[in-house]
Amino acid sequence: MQKKSLIYRYMRHPSHSHQRGVTLFVVIVFVMLSMLLALWASRSALFGEMVVGNDADYQRAFEAAQALLQDAELDIRGQNADGSKCTTDSSDDKVCRRNNALDQIPLEGKDVGSLLANLDELSIKCRNGLCTKRNGKQDFWSNSDSTKGITLAQMTGTQGSPASTIGARYGMFTGAKLKGSGDEPANPILADRSAPGRGGWYWVEVLPYDESSKSSGLIMAETTNPDGSKSVGAANNYLALNLLPNVIYRTTALAYGRKQNSMVVLQQTYARQKLKD
Repeated sequence: MQKKSLIYRYMRHPSHSHQRGVTLFVVIVFVMLSMLLALWASRSALFGEMVVGNDADYQRAFEAAQALLQDAELDIRGQNADGSKCTTDSSDDKVCRRNNALDQIPLEGKDVGSLLANLDELSIKCRNGLCTKRNGKQDFWSNSDSTKGITLAQMTGTQGSPASTIGARYGMFTGAKLKGSGDEPANPILADRSAPGRGGWYWVEVLPYDESSKSSGLIMAETTNPDGSKSVGAANNYLALNLLPNVIYRTTALAYGRKQNSMVVLQQTYARQKLKD
């Protein structure tokens, strides 16, 4: 009887140990799966946060670049930020280009030649936000090698003695305020002028038309000839190239984002129309 009891205990002991080993293995597997799931969730959340953050930064920079384009247009028209006629600021002689005899927005045909001649004497062909037509490499904002053309560092720097800025900052010549109030806070990108590679800039290229374009039409009517063919006649112009002066302005606006290597570049062409009144 005693012998059977010993055998029974001997046969039960290995089975009990084997069950404990399987349970430990199962627990380890579930812990590892839980850790992988938690790691995947954290990585997904981090990636989503990065995407949202980059998109928000891009949108802020895009809005800043749009504001710079509008500010450049106001500068060309000689207006304040609210659209009224530009009024000088006694504390800032750059507003309305008051103390800037060389670099004025041309109002007549004779002013265009004088401005372009002054700008052509400069190495960068730009000063105070006004430039001659850019030749060679157009996307200077992506160029850091001066042997390949004008670089972004040059376009956001200064030149001459006394030194003059090459590009224009927001509100520099229109008096637009950098600080908002109440429900209209300022764009933090435009207010950042801590370094040339911060904030935003704009450059206006002055592109003169040939004088013969004054009598040309932009949209012309078709005339049906007796033989049924179509032709465009000068007598059927719908819209004349009614510019004052005979110049087109191409504006490039660049805004840096708050994140490293974040940048938005916008361009637009503006034609100042001559009004009848």
